[in-house]
Amino acid sequence: MNTVQRKMARHALGLDGERKRSYRNRYFASIDTPGENEWNDLCRRGLAMREKGGDKLVHFYLTDEGARQALDEGEILDPEDFPALPSEDRA
Repeated sequence: MNTVQRKMARHALGLDGERKRSYRNRYFASIDTPGENEWNDLCRRGLAMREKGGDKLVHFYLTDEGARQALDEGEILDPEDFPALPSEDRA
């Protein structure tokens, strides 16, 4: 995951450097933008999934592995969004 992708992934999780626990897992990108291209790359590598979001938007969300890669030390994932993860990766 490159720096730009990691920043977008952290935004998708609601992690801002102050929160230590994710509270969502979603990111909307406009079609035919650099952001969509970065997310499509994450999807090709199995780190994110893509769904249609509307006429001009695409909805992305992170897979368990993608979410783990976005975490900083001491951060955890909300079990509501990531129920299949081992307990050490979530609350």
